[in-house]
Amino acid sequence: MRQEQRSMASKAAELEMEINEHSLVVDTLKDVDPSRKCFRLVGGVLVERTVKEVLPALENNKEQISKIVESLNTQMQTKGRELTEYRERYNIRLVGEGEGQGQGQSATSSRDSEGGGSKSGAGVLVS
Repeated sequence: MRQEQRSMASKAAELEMEINEHSLVVDTLKDVDPSRKCFRLVGGVLVERTVKEVLPALENNKEQISKIVESLNTQMQTKGRELTEYRERYNIRLVGEGEGQGQGQSATSSRDSEGGGSKSGAGVLVS
C-alpha cells in the first residue's frame, strides 16, 4: 500500500512538472503572432501547425492534466487513510516507531514543562 502511495505521489509530481511546462509554452505563445508556424510533438511525430491551432490544444491539455493531478491527490489521501486503518486494525508498527514515540513524548513533555517548547517551534532549538 505504501509503495502504491509513493508511486501515485511520483506520478503527481511528474504531472505537476508537465503543467509547469505547458504554462511556460502557453505564456510564450500568447505573445506570438497567431499565424506564425510552430512545431508540436504528437505521438512521437513532429507536426507543423500554426500558433492559433496549437494554443487551444495546449490549454485544453493543461486543464486535463490538472484534473488528473487532483484525482491522483484524492486517491493518495484515500490510500493514506486505508493504510492507517490497516495499520491500526492489525496493530502494525514500523521498526523503532513504538520506542521512538515513548521517548519523544517524554522529551516533549519535559521540554514543555520547562516552558521552552511549543507546537509552532517544533524542531527549533532555543537556548
